[in-house]
Amino acid sequence: MSRAAERLKLLINHLDRSPAAIRAAPTSAQTFSYSSHPQRLRYSFDTDLLTPDQRLFYEENGFVLIKNLVSEEDIDKFRKEFERICRQEVKVPGLVVMRDVAIVKSEFIPDQKAVSKLQDFQEDPELFRYCTLPQILKYVECFTGPNIMAMHTMLINKPPDAGKKTSRHPMHQDLHYFPFRPTDRIVCSWTAMEKVNRQNGCLVVLPGTHTGTLKEHDYPEWQGGVNKMYHGVRDYDSQHPRVHLEMEKGDTVFFHPLLIHGSGMNQTQGFRKAISCHYASADCYYIDVKGTTQENIEKEVKEIAARKYAVGDEITFQDTWAVRGRVVQGERVSL
Repeated sequence: MSRAAERLKLLINHLDRSPAAIRAAPTSAQTFSYSSHPQRLRYSFDTDLLTPDQRLFYEENGFVLIKNLVSEEDIDKFRKEFERICRQEVKVPGLVVMRDVAIVKSEFIPDQKAVSKLQDFQEDPELFRYCTLPQILKYVECFTGPNIMAMHTMLINKPPDAGKKTSRHPMHQDLHYFPFRPTDRIVCSWTAMEKVNRQNGCLVVLPGTHTGTLKEHDYPEWQGGVNKMYHGVRDYDSQHPRVHLEMEKGDTVFFHPLLIHGSGMNQTQGFRKAISCHYASADCYYIDVKGTTQENIEKEVKEIAARKYAVGDEITFQDTWAVRGRVVQGERVSL
């Protein structure tokens, strides 16, 4: 029997087994069991990289965690570049430097508010190198196919909470920010740049919510304030089982853009860093979000772009994404 036939037989055997007989692939300190199993695999491709168990786990839960994927050497280089940017030793075109509304003391420049996030670092060669790492792209291809665009880049620097809980990130779906589809051909890679746990505000996910629809988002009504652009889901089941993704330096989680997730407060004295990129198939296409729940984020993004680049209403929501997208594998087909 050929290798491909053996793999297909193995996969069919998994699908034919009862839910109780299927064990989820461990993705952190916790393991999860399946409540049901899909009759076909909708959310991933067979590239000979993900095991059948990993594909089934993503199908059911909307995420998969890969241990020790990014080297310590690379992460240390990304950290040094982040510090250079914070010290304003390098200027990066298009980079958005976001600061926490309540944290006055930064890591590197004492008289400035803390940098909580770098967004759109696609013009910084060192940080963008993360998006092109071969070991990352091998996994991304399992979800997007071979033509891959890096669409949204972030380095998150969760500061120690000052008591106002502003270091929290409300529960949200990433698709809220994206005017391109199809949804299932979009995936995020999120890599811990140090040990991430419940104390310093690890990711919290609601497994299985990726099978639902895009929900309405807005700023949550939190005392102490909410950081700019940190929209949250207006209505979700707060009793839904949740998983805290505790990770080691270099661990990487891949997750679906409809998966509801967020992060808690950083209750330590240090800053918690992670680097991430949202990828999409280059075959994806832009949509008009007018008349949808995404209109509020479209308006906010266009207002920011107008101030930053001194442009008027001629710029569209799609334009703001098209200029940021970079092909990282294959051909730029549509996006």
